[in-house]
Amino acid sequence: MCRILLVRSETPFDIAGHLKPFAQLSKDSREFQGHGWGCSWLPLDDNSHRRWQHYHCIDPVWEDDLSQFGQSTLLLVHARSAFRDEGIVIENNMPFSDEETVFIFNGELRGVKIKSEGRIGAEKIYNYIRRMDKGDKLAALDKAVSIINKRTTYVRAMNIIISDGTSSLVSSTYNEDPDYFQMHRTSRNGVDIICSQPYPGETGWQPISNFSTSSI
Repeated sequence: MCRILLVRSETPFDIAGHLKPFAQLSKDSREFQGHGWGCSWLPLDDNSHRRWQHYHCIDPVWEDDLSQFGQSTLLLVHARSAFRDEGIVIENNMPFSDEETVFIFNGELRGVKIKSEGRIGAEKIYNYIRRMDKGDKLAALDKAVSIINKRTTYVRAMNIIISDGTSSLVSSTYNEDPDYFQMHRTSRNGVDIICSQPYPGETGWQPISNFSTSSI
């Protein structure tokens, strides 16, 4: 399944400095992560307005030019491993966004019984979470994840990151294979990073608890 990444900081960071290790871990993943990729970030000249910039590419992240993005204080990235190698079109590449929030997902659910619109399962989950939002995004995410868990025959994994540019939320659920599905977190020099796995060759990352939903 897919690989996901969130990077945030009070001071600017070089986007390429995080895309490059993310591309390497995606390339080296035991599951193919080359069905396209995408990222969303806040440009430095427009942070006060929280206007997201988006980029999607159908090529593998490790084959793209990662030096083109400049700096930011908030970045979300997704490398896609399409379920059953189906629906490989750029429109299905995350991040998904309604221009207020940005959503990335990693996981696999079987027998989901919820009513929600979307081209693929991840988009249906995103729209379902949005429907739950009555002004408290953390409560909406927590409620949606709880209901989806109850209305799904089997959740292999369901890892979600959502950001509205001011706050970011993470939810982690998996019922097998923690070596692959457990997300990890680190903080260094004022930069917080959450990723599907630690950057290659790095130590000091902490696992994110299973069956947890929190604001970060």
